[in-house]
Amino acid sequence: MTAAPAIELEGIGKSFDGGASFAVDDVTLRVARGELVALVGASGSGKTTTLKIVNRLIEPDRGEVRIEGGSAKSVDAPTLRRRIGYVFQGVGLFPHMSVAENIGITPQLLGWPQPDIASRTVEVLDLVGLPRSYLERLPDALSGGERQRVGVARAIAARPGIVLMDEPFGALDPVTRDTLGTAYRDLHARLGLTTLMVTHDVQEAVLLADRIAVMRAGRLIAFDTPRALMSTTHPDAAALMAMPRRQAERVRAVIEGDAHG
Repeated sequence: MTAAPAIELEGIGKSFDGGASFAVDDVTLRVARGELVALVGASGSGKTTTLKIVNRLIEPDRGEVRIEGGSAKSVDAPTLRRRIGYVFQGVGLFPHMSVAENIGITPQLLGWPQPDIASRTVEVLDLVGLPRSYLERLPDALSGGERQRVGVARAIAARPGIVLMDEPFGALDPVTRDTLGTAYRDLHARLGLTTLMVTHDVQEAVLLADRIAVMRAGRLIAFDTPRALMSTTHPDAAALMAMPRRQAERVRAVIEGDAHG
């Protein structure tokens, strides 16, 4: 028997103005276990609303959400969220709490014994590539990239099978962003995670994702592998996917120009 997808959205709709318009409109999306899917689209296309519907930070007006084969409404929303890791832009670490305390929040809420929390905190800090000496530091003592690594550590601390990411690297400089994106992709594979990531950076989506879901005006207009989408004939999706190709061509032109100079 084929395993159920890790995340299933069936006919999801969400309006914030009583039905006059829909931020998410009839979205059906299935994310396989172990897959990394990127949601891309222009600002206001419904990416973040769709992401938040998965863990019930936003409740849809219609449609059904299933997590690992079961209805998302089979448990209360806080319990569901503790089963799903969440990483977002700006990290949202508690400034008055140490790195260790921030990482241990979800295991503590789940009632883990304190020795288990302590050992898991060390383990995930190693996984995200931070020194153990950082455990007692406060977030203000860390760089932006280090805080984002702590955010990832916090998201995976309770061993979730699913991680949601909302522009996780968007506020970082390009070098740090590239480094962390590659590191997370490796971590995703090593831990067998299922990841749904919102990003406005199409190039990032092409480099990191197994499949890309393209949204426009609340609707899912294309969903395929990066390779397939680079040659799509859908006009809106093609316009979006043309950006990384243009960037690559400009870089190639600069390199060839230097070589011939």
